[in-house]
Amino acid sequence: MQKKLTRLLMLLVVLLSFTSCSIIEGIFKAGVGVGIFIVIAVLTIIAFIVSKIFSRK
Repeated sequence: MQKKLTRLLMLLVVLLSFTSCSIIEGIFKAGVGVGIFIVIAVLTIIAFIVSKIFSRK
């Protein structure tokens, strides 16, 4: 029982030490980075496919 209470208190301290704005900001920054990476990867794949199609002629 003592271990569960200690863990619960540690979790509460961690949650209260972070402001919600900084957590959300970190999530959105990571999301933007991943989104840009995916867009660049898709554009690269499309350019590769188009170059292969037009190089056959």
